[in-house]
Amino acid sequence: MYFPILYFLFWVFYFFIARAAFLIYHLDQTEQLSLEEVGNTFLYGLRLDSSFAAYVSAIPFFLVLLATAWPRLQVARAVRVYTYFLLVLLTVLLAADLELYTHWGFRLDATPLQYLQTPGEMAASAATAPVFFLGFLTLVLSLCFILLYKRYFDLKFFYIYSNRWVASSYILAMLALLVLPMRGGWQQIPINQSVVYFSDKPYANHAGLNMPWNVMHALLKYNKTSQNPYQYMPAEEAQARVEGLYDAVSDSTVRLVQEGKPNVLFIILESYTAKFMGSLGGERGVTPNLDSLAAAGVSFTNIYSGGDRSEKGMVALLSGYPVQTTTSIIKTPRKTEKLPQLSKVFEQQGYRTGYYYGGELEFANIKSYLRSGGYERLIDKYDFDPSTYNSKWGAHDHVLFERVLQDLEQEQEPFFTTVYTLSSHEPFEIPIPAKFPGTDEEAKFRNSVYYTDWALGRFIAAAKKQAWWDNTLVVIAADHGHPLPGHDANHVPSKFRIPFILSGGALTGKGRQVNTVGAQTDIAATLLAQLNLPHDDFKWSRDLLAATPYPFAFYVFNDGFGFVSPAGVLTYDNVAQKPITRAPGVTDEQVEIGKAYMQYSFEDFVQK
Repeated sequence: MYFPILYFLFWVFYFFIARAAFLIYHLDQTEQLSLEEVGNTFLYGLRLDSSFAAYVSAIPFFLVLLATAWPRLQVARAVRVYTYFLLVLLTVLLAADLELYTHWGFRLDATPLQYLQTPGEMAASAATAPVFFLGFLTLVLSLCFILLYKRYFDLKFFYIYSNRWVASSYILAMLALLVLPMRGGWQQIPINQSVVYFSDKPYANHAGLNMPWNVMHALLKYNKTSQNPYQYMPAEEAQARVEGLYDAVSDSTVRLVQEGKPNVLFIILESYTAKFMGSLGGERGVTPNLDSLAAAGVSFTNIYSGGDRSEKGMVALLSGYPVQTTTSIIKTPRKTEKLPQLSKVFEQQGYRTGYYYGGELEFANIKSYLRSGGYERLIDKYDFDPSTYNSKWGAHDHVLFERVLQDLEQEQEPFFTTVYTLSSHEPFEIPIPAKFPGTDEEAKFRNSVYYTDWALGRFIAAAKKQAWWDNTLVVIAADHGHPLPGHDANHVPSKFRIPFILSGGALTGKGRQVNTVGAQTDIAATLLAQLNLPHDDFKWSRDLLAATPYPFAFYVFNDGFGFVSPAGVLTYDNVAQKPITRAPGVTDEQVEIGKAYMQYSFEDFVQK
């Protein structure tokens, strides 16, 4: 009876074609691989393909086992419906994976589940996807395999032995043997993603992954945060290495802000990358207003975001807390309640606090985080006229700034006000004529950044005429960087480099550049130190204006981290457990410190 073997091979073949589709869809990256590397994506990926094919085959094998025991039981139709359903479902996931990889740089996993409560925002993130083509691909691939199964693999074509004991024993043996490919062999450790990591090129390893297996694996560990998967050294050693980075920081700081209790206006710019800032060595002309503020104020030129998602960057900025790789602490209110927040500190000092965002604060569980931070006023999408919305997210940035300006005219001082822009997020819609030519995604992103800069410039010009300006410190930083321009790989540092600028009438030390390597998490302590406010609770944040013998920045991407120091950049793959890139000046000690930071910071998250 050949059905069990052929059914298993049917799914292995499906995953073979799915991988080919992935390689073709991302042809620009596939062309950078050698023929041997392309072949190895199939060879090394075969074990995960076989593993998921075994999981898929278990139910049909069991149904056939029942049919051999009770011949009158007709299971061919049930197996057919099951197979068709899975083919359509997996092909839909494949289509989503093809496009999401373009934007995220990692294969589909449990990440989209974090946004199911806000489907509109999730759809907006994929607004630039070629929906028609992906839908057509889904239809064609599903139909082809449905027809293939119907013509050659359907159970009705196969004879079940009349001796039901022989047939039952055979099917039972085949069902039991599925355990081997499920766990990847006889070895002690069950199969995991590392079996497909054969190359120093992350894309080659990602191409070797079996997408549905990756999703299944992620779902099984989704929200399971009771264990730390990053165990590189004894816990005491990791803790000592990391705490040493902060213990060495001097208490002395350069004072650049006037005495007293100045207002603080904290502006978070969506997806603002250093690659579009002329003052940071990027393209000129895209952010003229921000570049002007950098020249007239204090510009920190070597700052890196902690991650590449908005909700992760927010926690890094407002709590000075490290970012997690495959999850985010903001998803777990019971954990975020234990985090320090800038708003809490300012509230305790008698400041009025407010948070302004043109989109929905329910997105990614942001509202619960802000509520635990004690913000007195939360302004979001529903506080704006719908006529001011773009098609996906909410109110345009210039409308947001106008509302902030209006409210601050009546605000009691001192105030701590946070403003979060959104127009430079996909789908990059702007209400003014495009400044730069082109209709591709990069051109749209460039124009959206220019628009937000234009809106920011108008706001600052108007703010300078207000009575509160001379007593206000303006803090400007990005929530994260962006792969564009240049389509950065997921791990490269240029994707994470962001602006951090101090401005405003309360700033006394103007026209300065600070070239110290620093992280997004350091902004909180730097700000509080300038205002002579306590920041001991922000243990993951250090004052960038205080002397330190070991400046550094740590960031994470999907199951990997980057560690930047004056000696160079290290990027590390936590699955393969080896560096992706390592600058010549990076010492073995820096590698160990990076691993220690990954381990200790995630352990802190687990224990929250």
